[in-house]
Formats: sequence, C-alpha cells, structure tokens
Amino acid sequence: MARAYTAEATHSEDGDRRAGLFSRLARRPGGRQGRAFSGWSGPGKWRRGWVPAALAVVLALAFLLHAEIPNSIGNIGSLWETFLPWGGLGIVVLLVAGVLRRSATALLALVLPSLVWLNLFGGVFSDKSTSAAGDLTVVTHNVNADNPDPRGTAGKLAASGADVIALEEVSRTQAASYEEGLDKAYPYHKLMGTVGIWSKYPLTGARSIDLKMGWPRAMRATVETPRGDVAVYAAHLPSVRVQFRAGFTAGQRDGSANALGDALSDDPADNVVLLGDLNGTMNDRALAPITSQLRSAQGAAGNGFGFSWPASFPMARIDQIMVKGPDPVSAWTLPSTGSDHLPIAAKLRLTD
Repeated sequence: MARAYTAEATHSEDGDRRAGLFSRLARRPGGRQGRAFSGWSGPGKWRRGWVPAALAVVLALAFLLHAEIPNSIGNIGSLWETFLPWGGLGIVVLLVAGVLRRSATALLALVLPSLVWLNLFGGVFSDKSTSAAGDLTVVTHNVNADNPDPRGTAGKLAASGADVIALEEVSRTQAASYEEGLDKAYPYHKLMGTVGIWSKYPLTGARSIDLKMGWPRAMRATVETPRGDVAVYAAHLPSVRVQFRAGFTAGQRDGSANALGDALSDDPADNVVLLGDLNGTMNDRALAPITSQLRSAQGAAGNGFGFSWPASFPMARIDQIMVKGPDPVSAWTLPSTGSDHLPIAAKLRLTD
C-alpha cells in the first residue's frame, strides 16, 4: 500500500510540474505557446485589423459587382473579369494578414468575399459531363504563327479523333504543314486568311466573316453531318495587351466581338457552333454580343475552369467552344502542342 501511494504521489507531483511549466510558457512572451496564443484573448482581437477587414468587404463587392466596374479608364472592368477567378488569391492574402494581426474582425470579414467567390465559381469544380452519346466532337486550337512544330501539332490534333477541327493563327508559311498533317483524316477543309476548318463530313458554303480588321480572321461553313447540317464558325478576335499607360487595350477586340455577334444573330441555322480564340473569357462583359446568344460547352458540361492560356501555366480560358442548338455532353482541354495555347474539345448532341 505504501509503495502504491508513493507512486501515485510521484505521478501527481510530475503532473503538477508539467502543468505549471505549460502555464508559465503560455504566460511568458518569449515561449512558443506564448507567441502562438498571445493577443488572441481579450477585446484587442476585435479592435485590430480594420484595414484588412475593410479590404475584404471591398473584395467582396468587386466580385459581386464585377459587371459594374467601369471600362472607361483603361478597360479595367474587362481586365478584372478576365482573371476574375484568380481574385480568390486576394482572400488568401487577407487571411494571412488577419492571422498576423491576430484580428478576429479581419477573419470574420473574410466570410463575405469567400461566400461570394464560392457562389460565382463553386459549381465549376463539379464534373458536369454526362454519359450520353454525342453526335459531333469538335476541337479548336490557336496553333500560334510561330509554332516550332506545326507537323507535330497537326498530328496531335488528328489523333484527338474529333469530327471537326478549327484552327486559328495559321501563318502562310505553315499552312501547308497543317494541310498535309490533317487532310488524310479530314478530307474536307477550307482555309481563309489565318483561320480554317477541317471536317470528316462534307463542308459547304464556306465564307468569310468581316470582323472589321481588314483581313480574314473569321469564317463560317456548313458541316453536313449524319444528323443534319451544322453551321460552324471559326474565329480569332484581335489580341489584347496590358500596357502601363494605355491599360487593357481591348478596343479593337470589342469592335470585332460586336461584328461577330451581328453575324451570329443573323444566322438562320438551328445548330450553330462557334470555335475559336476570342481573347476573352465568358465573364468579360465586352463579349456580351456573343455570349448572350450562345452557351459555353465548358460551362455546361466541363470539369473545372478549363483554362487554355498560356499553355505553360494556364490562367484564363480565352479559347471557346460555344453553341446554339446543340447540347454539350462533355468538354475538356487537350495536351499541349507547340503552341502557347492549349487545344480544347467538346462532344455535342445535335437537335433534330
């Protein structure tokens, strides 16, 4: 009995010493636990961090009212909308700031932009593809005029098994390479300016679409599929740049978007497919003349954001497959080629 009592007393004394040590560490400013928990108790945690809290509210408003941000100064609204999903990184930065400031106010304020961001993009992470059989598989690719391996790029595109392929930025010096690489699998094709359509099915009525640029950068043709005719557009809207003084130089692109939107609105076809590099995302209000008429295949049946540019580290989906009439079954990006863009693909079910 004495030996058991001594052991219990020893354990009790050891526990008391450990508890006292932890208590002193928590109270000691230099202790690890002291540094970790110091400042998170008391009213101070609510009084600090008003600046990051205010920035969190501003960020939430920038997400919520992105369409209201004016384009009058350097097209800043379109620039923000182009990279809108990446605005979520601002939440991470403000989270770090709130932790460093030990501010409960700043952390609580972050709930607002987090909820708005999730409302905008949370659904992107679900796989919306279906197991339904498609009638037409399409691919579009900005092949890059300076592509170092056009033959290899053509081979990869042919291996995709798509029924229709649209190419943009086909230079005169490389056009023959794409024709030689694709013509065996795609006996019907038409190249106008720097854009072209290759098809496994007969291609008729090809004509240029005037984008107000002075040379052909868009075309329309009818693809005669076993399920009926499909109006296929291949388009490459003008490039945009971010410059220090001029801001987001998207004026010419916006004018071409209006011209393409007019052509689409006048098209009588029941099944319309737009393939191309629009140099803008579905969020960009400047593309409304187009996006208001067509559905994004990626948005309807894709998994994730489907970023396509730049190929080395995709940050935006400026290459689009859009439809009026057909129902997207699935949408995806293809492996990189010699271009600075990734090819994108979609499987469609045609309407009767």
